[in-house]
Amino acid sequence: MAAAPAKKTSSWTNLALGAGIQVFEVSTLGQPFEVIKTHMAANRGDGLLQAVKKVYQRGGIFGYWTGLIPWAWIEASTKGAVLLFASSEIEYATTSYFGLSKSASGILGGMGGGIAQAYTTMGFCTFMKTVESTWAVAADIFRREGIRGINKGVNAVALRQCTNWGSRLGIARITESTITGLRAPENRSKPLSVSERLLSSVVGGALACWNQPIEVIRVEMQSQKSDPTRPAKMTIVNTAKWIWNSSGIRGFYRGVTPRIGLSVYLTVCMVFGGDQLKAWVAAQQKK
Repeated sequence: MAAAPAKKTSSWTNLALGAGIQVFEVSTLGQPFEVIKTHMAANRGDGLLQAVKKVYQRGGIFGYWTGLIPWAWIEASTKGAVLLFASSEIEYATTSYFGLSKSASGILGGMGGGIAQAYTTMGFCTFMKTVESTWAVAADIFRREGIRGINKGVNAVALRQCTNWGSRLGIARITESTITGLRAPENRSKPLSVSERLLSSVVGGALACWNQPIEVIRVEMQSQKSDPTRPAKMTIVNTAKWIWNSSGIRGFYRGVTPRIGLSVYLTVCMVFGGDQLKAWVAAQQKK
């Protein structure tokens, strides 16, 4: 009987790495993609160019970074830390203790990391980014609806993050394995090059946008916009029905173009960048 693998010491540095990487991501191209994507998901009659123009009209060039400070930074640092830590631990455990492939472990690691970040940090932070006069509005909703009101739509966020990161990390790992498998047999043991790992993250980020309908539903559930046609108490099911009745199938795919840009950039930062930095930290610790 094979001996059980030695237990890995949890790498708490992944918390700091995850926080730093995601704050960098959101402070550069991430927030502009997010603002445009959210505008198009909430205003399904607007195309990409209209959304870009309206965001600029609202706040000029800084309008594309609306909500960055403090809530996007708070959300990015906390969810980035949770994601990188949880996904790394799950990938290691499923590979070492259950003998799963790198691809399967990547899917499970991404799903688990996505769910963890949704329920630990994203419900409240995402809500706070969707309202104006945030503290006053949040206090009023908390008085009327309690913690459930503040975390409105968190189940949709969890479903989105589970499918987001399960797809991003999983497809990136599948692409890495595919690239390795296409090599000549004598070269398959060699590590992937930087460009091959970067390409894998780009593919993972782009293909992960299959779940755009979930994102549109999430935006509607967390929106504070007043609309008499919207269901009074929005669930995933009745929100989906309302979008279908008001906008048809196209309504579920509004905002998909900027979301692809966001997803690719985010996956490059968190998967490619995360792998690179984790390898660098491991090398430094061995010295």
